[in-house]
Amino acid sequence: MDARVVGTTMPVLEVTLDPGEVVFSESGQLSWITASIQMRTSTQAGGGGGIGGVFRRAMGGGTLFMTEYGAQGQPGTVAFAAKLPGSIFPVDVAPQPGMSYMAQRHGFVCGTQGVALSAGFQQRLGAGLFGGDGFILQRIAGQGRAWIELSGEVVAYDLAPGDVMRVHPGHVGLFQDTVQFGITTVPGIKNKFFGGDGIFLAQLAGPGRIWLQSMPLPILAHAIGEYLTGSAVEGGAAGGAAGGLMGGLLGR
Repeated sequence: MDARVVGTTMPVLEVTLDPGEVVFSESGQLSWITASIQMRTSTQAGGGGGIGGVFRRAMGGGTLFMTEYGAQGQPGTVAFAAKLPGSIFPVDVAPQPGMSYMAQRHGFVCGTQGVALSAGFQQRLGAGLFGGDGFILQRIAGQGRAWIELSGEVVAYDLAPGDVMRVHPGHVGLFQDTVQFGITTVPGIKNKFFGGDGIFLAQLAGPGRIWLQSMPLPILAHAIGEYLTGSAVEGGAAGGAAGGLMGGLLGR
């Protein structure tokens, strides 16, 4: 198996498989494949054996069905393109401390057989910023290799025991399972109601590595939402006025 990340701002992960090698992804991740790649969709990949496994994966923000990609007869390539400007990078997964991870719900791109996905953390922090599903983290465990996609620039910190980083929840991208995670509120009444940064912060305490993302999708959508709405309204009004004017001119 050979994997490479192509591009910079909008990267593409290309995984070249030899016959017998398999990677899997959640439904809807595929960008393109070569002719020798065979696809198989089921609920079993990603630690989904049985109803319980499928349910745990879905609770972590994953899809009910997973797709496996395998090369038949000769090597083949499967590609996964980034959904937003950002980075794609691999992590090795193993059943030992520091080798399992918690990722933001859309962080998992694909993984090798033996990698398992399940619910890591879920809490409703307000529909205004995180949508109806609240704040969700997905646990990536098992044995193998997984590829992660984070949005914007990625900043990694190695936290020593006792080190604490408080982060806007949307900027949490990935962290090792040795990191203690919790949700705390912004201190101070004025900060809560007039600070403009929200009420909740994620608290990550070492030891372990954390990866933070500079442009999470919920914050991006929140930032441009009012402009899209305004543009749509203004565009519709301008279009209607222009149409009326043209209609009047043509009717003369």
